[in-house]
Amino acid sequence: MEMKKDNQFQIELKEDVAEGIYANLAIIAHSTSEFVFDFVRMMPGVAKAQVKSRIVMTPEHAKRLAMALNDNLMKYEAQFGEIRLPERNGHAPVPTFKVEA
Repeated sequence: MEMKKDNQFQIELKEDVAEGIYANLAIIAHSTSEFVFDFVRMMPGVAKAQVKSRIVMTPEHAKRLAMALNDNLMKYEAQFGEIRLPERNGHAPVPTFKVEA
């Protein structure tokens, strides 16, 4: 990362990372010093899912991420309309899973 004047910096995005990795489930765990985000791809009819990416960050960065995500969700909904979640018994569906190391 190269710092520029006025606190600007350049971020390099390599081609293989720019393609992204699809995930349709995020599992979040935390301790006093870190948050762990596991991004998982679950496929219909397949009992075993794979963690495709794990991100570890400090609680302060996790809070900044939550604020940035909330800000972007509000902007998205202002432009495209409300994101509706399917509900079951008044709650969004949550899959049950077993974690294997």
